Amino acid sequence: MSEEVATQQPPRAPTRAEAFAFWWKLGWISFGGPAGQIAIMHRELVDGRRWISERRFLHALNYCMLLPGPEATQLAVYLGWLMHRTWGGVVAGVLFVLPSLFVLIALSWIYMRFGTVPAIAGALGGVKPVIVAIVLHAAWRIGRRTLRHASLWAIAIVAFLALQVFGVPFPAIVLGAALAGVVLARIVPQAFASANAHGAPGAAPASAVIDDDTPTPPHARHSHGRLAAIVAAFAAIWAAGFAVALALGTTYAAMAWLFTKAALVTFGGAYAVLPYIVQQAVEQHGWLTAPQMIDGLALGETTPGPLIMVVAFVGFVGAWTQAALGAGADAAAGIVGACIATFFTFLPSFLFILAGGPLVEATHGDARVTAPLTGITAAVVGVVVSLAVFFGAHVFWPAGFAPARPFDGLDLWAVAIFAAGAVALFAFRAGVIPLVLAGALAGLVRVAL
Repeated sequence: MSEEVATQQPPRAPTRAEAFAFWWKLGWISFGGPAGQIAIMHRELVDGRRWISERRFLHALNYCMLLPGPEATQLAVYLGWLMHRTWGGVVAGVLFVLPSLFVLIALSWIYMRFGTVPAIAGALGGVKPVIVAIVLHAAWRIGRRTLRHASLWAIAIVAFLALQVFGVPFPAIVLGAALAGVVLARIVPQAFASANAHGAPGAAPASAVIDDDTPTPPHARHSHGRLAAIVAAFAAIWAAGFAVALALGTTYAAMAWLFTKAALVTFGGAYAVLPYIVQQAVEQHGWLTAPQMIDGLALGETTPGPLIMVVAFVGFVGAWTQAALGAGADAAAGIVGACIATFFTFLPSFLFILAGGPLVEATHGDARVTAPLTGITAAVVGVVVSLAVFFGAHVFWPAGFAPARPFDGLDLWAVAIFAAGAVALFAFRAGVIPLVLAGALAGLVRVAL
C-alpha cells in the first residue's frame, strides 16, 4: 500500500543543474537514430524520473514529427523549454548535439589523417545489434500504451507496411495518420478517449512533474509580441552567423546557405534530405567524393546524436579538401566547417520549438487536435518497428539479405548480441548505457579474436 501511495505522489521538480546534467548525458548515449533517442528520453523522463507525463510527452513528440528537422533534437528542446523556459530549451538542444559534434570532429580527423581504425569499427559494430534491440523495445513500450483499440492497431500496421513494403514517403504517412485520426475519432470515438497513459493497463497512474492536468506555465502561453520577438531574434542570429561564414571564405558561405536550405526541407528524417546534400556537396561543389559520403553516413549511424549530424562530417571533409583556411591549416578548416554545418542545420529547429511551442501547449487537451495526433502516435509504432527491421536487415546480413537464401551471409554473432540485448531489456529492464557499453566491449573482443 505504501508503495502505491508513493507512486501517486509527484516527484520533485528538477533543478537547472539536474536538467543540464541529464541533457549532457543524453547527448553522449543517444545512439540508434531518432527512434533510439526518443526511446531513451521516454525511458528516462516518463518512466524513470517522471518529469513529464506520457500524454504530454507524446503530444510534444507528435508536433516535432510534423516539423522539418531532427525530431529527437526538437523534442529535447521542447521538453527543456517546457521545464525551464527559453534558456532551458536552448541548453537542452545544445547539450544534446554537442557530444555528437565532438565525436564526429574527432572521427572525421582520424578518417582524413589515418583512414579507418579497426578498433573503432569493431566497437561500433558491437553497438549496432544492441541498437536494434533498443529500437524494438521502444516500439513495444510506446505500443502497449498507445494501441488501445483495433483501429489504432490498424493505423500502426498500415504505417509499417507503407514504409517497409511500399516505400511511401514519411511525410505522407504522417499526414495519412493524422487524417485517419480525424475520421476514426468520429466513427469510433471510444478509441480516442483518454486512457491511462502513465503505465501498463490496470496500473495506478504515476504522477509527473508536468502531468496531464498541470496548467501551462506562464512562459509557455502564446503571445503575438513574444512570437514576433523570437522570429526577429532568430533572423538576426542567422544573419550574423552567415556574415561570419562569408568573412571566413566563400566555401563556408556556400556551406551556410546549403545547410540552411537542407534544414528547411528535412521532412521525413535525415534519409529524406541526404540525396539533396549528396547532389549539392558531392556533385555540384565537389567537397567530397561519393565513397567518402558513404563512410560519413556510416559514422553518423553509429555515433551518438541525430543521423543528420552527418552534415558535420560533410563540413569537416569539405573544408579540409578545399583548404578553406589556407595551406597547412587543414584540421582547423575542418573543425570550422563542421561547426558551421552543424550551426546552420540545427538553428531552425530551435526557432520552430520556441516560436511554435506555446501554440502546441494550448492544444494538449483539445480533442480536435488530440485525435489527429493520436493517429500519428499510432503510426509512430509502425514506423519504429519498420526502423528496427531496416536496421536488423543491415546488421544481421551485412553483405545483403537474399529472401531466397535467408541464412546465407547471416551474422550469427550479431544475432547473438541482439538476442542478449533484447533479453536484458524486456526481461531485466537493463539500462541503455550498460547495454551500449557492453555491445562496444563485445565488438572490441571480436576484433581482438
